[in-house]
Order: sequence, then C-alpha cells, then structure tokens
Amino acid sequence: MLQADGVSTAWINLRNKMKDYGALVMFSHTIFSLSFAIISMLLANNGIPGFYTVFWILVAFLAARTGANALNRVIDAEIDAKNPRTATRQLPQGLLNKKEVLLFAICCFGIMLFAAAMLNPLCLYLSPIALFFMVIYSYTKRFTFLCHIILGISCAAAPVGAWIAVTGEMTWVAFFMGAANTAWVAGFDTIYGAQDYQFDRENGLHSIPATFGLRYGLYIAGLLHIATIVFLVFVGMLSEQIHLFYYIGLGVVTILFFIQHSLVSPSNLKNVSIASYSINQLVSVIFLFFGLIDIIW
Repeated sequence: MLQADGVSTAWINLRNKMKDYGALVMFSHTIFSLSFAIISMLLANNGIPGFYTVFWILVAFLAARTGANALNRVIDAEIDAKNPRTATRQLPQGLLNKKEVLLFAICCFGIMLFAAAMLNPLCLYLSPIALFFMVIYSYTKRFTFLCHIILGISCAAAPVGAWIAVTGEMTWVAFFMGAANTAWVAGFDTIYGAQDYQFDRENGLHSIPATFGLRYGLYIAGLLHIATIVFLVFVGMLSEQIHLFYYIGLGVVTILFFIQHSLVSPSNLKNVSIASYSINQLVSVIFLFFGLIDIIW
C-alpha cells in the first residue's frame, strides 16, 4: 500500500512538473509560427515532403521554440518577479529553478542542432544564426526598442528553415515568408508590450510602446501588420501553387487584424491578451487552412 502511494505521489509530481514546463514555455503558442513553417515546407516541395523531412523539420521547430522560451524565462526571471503581471510565472514562484530550466533549454537547442544536421548541410551551417537570435532576443529589451523585431526574426527561422530543409537553398519566397512572419510577430508582440508600458519606463526597459508612447506604438503595430499582408501577397505572386483560396485566407486575416487593432487603444488595454494572442492564434489557423487548400488541392 505504501509502495502504491509512493508511485501515485511520484506520478502526481511528474504530472505537475510537466504542467509547469508546459506553462513555462507557453506550449499552446506553438501554433504561431508553425503555420508559416508548414506552408513554407509545402510550397518548397510543391506538396507534402517525405516522412523523414517532415519529421526532422517538426523536431527542429519544436525544440527551437521550446528552448528559446525556456531560456527567455531564465534570463527574465528577476524582471518577471518585479512585474506584477508576470510575478506568478513558474520561476518567480519557485515552482521550477533556474538551473534545471537552463539545462532544459540547452538540451532543446542540442536537439535542434541535431535535427538540422539530419536535414541538410545548409540547415546545419545556418542554425547557429537562428540560435544567436533566439538567445540575444531575451536581452534586447534592456537596450533597444527593436526587441519586437528581433523576436519576429527568431520566429522567422521556422518558415525560412523549413524552406531550406526541403530545397537546400534560399529563395525570394522563403525571404518573404520570413519577412511576413517577422512583421506579424513583431506587430502583435508590440500590442502585448503595451500593457507593460509603465513598468518598462520605470525600470529602464525598452519596447516600442515605452519608446514612442502607447498611441504611436499601436500605430507602429498596425503598420507591421499591413507589412505582413504585403509580404504574404508577394509570396502568393511568386508561388505557382497559390491561387484563389490563399487570397481568400489573406482577406480573412486582414479582417482579423482590423478587429485586433480595434480592441485596443491607449485608453483601453483590457483586451490586450485577446488582441495579441487569442486573435493571432486564429490568424495562424486561418492562414494554415486556406494555404493548405490551395497547395494540397
């Protein structure tokens, strides 16, 4: 009976630990760049690649974004503890410790590099560049308002890397997919950062809202999302597999962008999480769905 209780306790502890890690790395946000990576992969191959390629692309993607999020939590642990909005995160609460999370991040990055090596030499050679942006991002808020752009570039490694994994080369389609992913993420991260406007200013942290003010910060976020649509139009123009449904999807995404920006204003930030995360999860799903219809059909 005591042994059974011990097994039960160990299982509960393991389950809670996994739950804490899932929350730590925001695993539910994986969808953000996954859609761009999948569409890029399918465009590069003119259809679904072989299982080997798909498997190692997904491994590289999941390992990279998980490691990057874990490392971000370690680097920002002290800042998160000071900010009332983030003080309940796993590291400030002591639910996880910095050493184990850092080790977890290193393991994830090791898996990413191994997966890149399993794809092709160019993926392996370029992976340290992606790794550099994933690491440096967490420090950028300490010295530049371009932190949102750096985050976007880090996320853009997904579609660009997927393209290179399939073709072994860089093209304009891959560039515009990466540019669209960069602008999209930077835009909604700027909206998300608006809620920390006062905290960032008081603590010497940098962001677009803290540097330019809430009103102009939200304007810049809007411009970034306009750029996202423009870049995705370029992707469509350069891709023979893209037809009507893709552009219908872009129309729906444009409407969602409009709704997103209508939900927030300098005097009303209560819907920031909905605008920056919930709606953009839907944007990702819509982009993936309509892109798949055009490419697969």
